[in-house]
Amino acid sequence: MRCELLGEKLGHSYSPQIHALLGDYSYDLMEVAPEKLGEFLKNGDFSGLNVTIPYKKAVIPYCAELTPIARRLGAVNTLVRRKDGRLLGHNTDYFGFSSMVRRSGLDVAGKKCLVLGSGGASATAQAQAVLEELGARVVVISRSGTDNYGNLDRHSDAAVIVNATPVGMYPKTGVAPLSLDGFPALEGVLDLIYNPARTRLLQEAEDRGLAAVNGLWMLVAQAKESAQWFLGQEISDKTIGPIYGKLRRQMENIVLIGMPGAGKSTLAAMLADRTGLEAVDADELVEKMAGMPIPGIFEKEGEAGFRAWETKALEILGKERGKILATGGGCVTRPENRALLRQNGTVFWVRRDVSSLPKEGRPLSLAGDLAEMERVRRPLYHAFADFTIDNNGSLEDAAAQILRIWEGEH
Repeated sequence: MRCELLGEKLGHSYSPQIHALLGDYSYDLMEVAPEKLGEFLKNGDFSGLNVTIPYKKAVIPYCAELTPIARRLGAVNTLVRRKDGRLLGHNTDYFGFSSMVRRSGLDVAGKKCLVLGSGGASATAQAQAVLEELGARVVVISRSGTDNYGNLDRHSDAAVIVNATPVGMYPKTGVAPLSLDGFPALEGVLDLIYNPARTRLLQEAEDRGLAAVNGLWMLVAQAKESAQWFLGQEISDKTIGPIYGKLRRQMENIVLIGMPGAGKSTLAAMLADRTGLEAVDADELVEKMAGMPIPGIFEKEGEAGFRAWETKALEILGKERGKILATGGGCVTRPENRALLRQNGTVFWVRRDVSSLPKEGRPLSLAGDLAEMERVRRPLYHAFADFTIDNNGSLEDAAAQILRIWEGEH
């Protein structure tokens, strides 16, 4: 059986990896120019296709049959070639988003849900259809029309916001389609983006203690549904969680923060050996970018100059995926670094007693009172971190603490 992902221009895709875990069939990426789409659909050597932008609507005229949900949404993301050669069009994004909502734990029945995105876009349509079926009162927010970004105040009673736009997606991270200020009844945010893992919108939701879910679960869930149609057999929903976890661990970073000398670099190397991920030291990138060692930066530009270089390095490293990142002890002193580190990372605060912290080769540690420095930075580390790790015992124990969390659902 031969299956493919159809698109005009396909960059890196996780679909082949996901489908390899779902069934025993080949799955390749297939780029087809618009003028050759019809010929490919009629004569291409495939059993099933997933369809991505810009062809989700363009393939419909070539389908002999559409499932009810594909007809309702006016978009197809899954094609199956019948034995007679005719094509059946289906939309598994509907199942994927529905699964995403269930996983969020949000009860949307009877509540107002805002869907951000053009009303004609398939992502917007599927979100709207799922939420309405679950009993929600759905309002689509677009750049123009009756409900737009200029009159959001009329929807201050919204309980859920769904981002079906590309705003905040890699590489243009750090921006959001709207601010969550002005939504006192908000319970959660669902963002269809999965790169970065935490968009600015999701980080803002987390900071408010709200449910915040990205699109990775949806990606896996819709692939599971597609595989069922390709194979013509049921696949348990229980397969979604393990595949999601495997991808998440490959796509996100382990970020280590903590006082100078807390053991971050050594832990990063140890974790790299155990996970197969690459360990990266932020200070090394700072030195490379500045063209001089860190003591030289302090001597020439002072701490303010060093911190500026550090933020530039974290802007780059924060967008990386599947890395173990050891940061400088003072990165938490600049608030903007928090979002940079958290966008693609689970942040671990590595704690060690001040009396055990070495000072050699660390300008600030040599120049100041470490106990006072730790007291000042303690609330900052807490604000940056997802989890706190005790590194007063063995490094092996500290690494084990991190891996237990990392390999779980968190």
